Amino acid sequence: MTGRLLGIARHARSRAPMELVERVEVTRDGGIHGDFRGAMRGKPYKRQVTLIERGDWDGAMAAVGHRIGWQERRANLLVDGIDLPRVPGVRLRIGADVVLEITRECDPCERMEALADGLRAALTPDWRGGACAMVVEGGWIALDDAIRIEES
Repeated sequence: MTGRLLGIARHARSRAPMELVERVEVTRDGGIHGDFRGAMRGKPYKRQVTLIERGDWDGAMAAVGHRIGWQERRANLLVDGIDLPRVPGVRLRIGADVVLEITRECDPCERMEALADGLRAALTPDWRGGACAMVVEGGWIALDDAIRIEES
């Protein structure tokens, strides 16, 4: 199964607005270039890059009756056409070079309630809030890049 990268977002510091970009470098040491979370590699840090499925975000928006941009979820990557693995250790390839390893579920925080009543609960079931990952192989990613699960 192959999906597509529909969105890339980053924020320079905690609580900073999300910046949408069309292309970005991803490194093992820094995650998504310009995103403050990418360099936070202490143990047991497992949230270097975050991903969310477009269908899951759209479903949460329908549940709360709002239309809020996906980047307000504060995820780094918006994907479509692929079900994100819900198993730590599974690897995803984005574009030609970047490989991410799923580490855990991306639990929705209390900030989601500030966006819309009930949004945190709407993002909670079945990893609907997305997945966290670490960078295994770096490179460049761009909008519309292919995303696929790496074979073990």
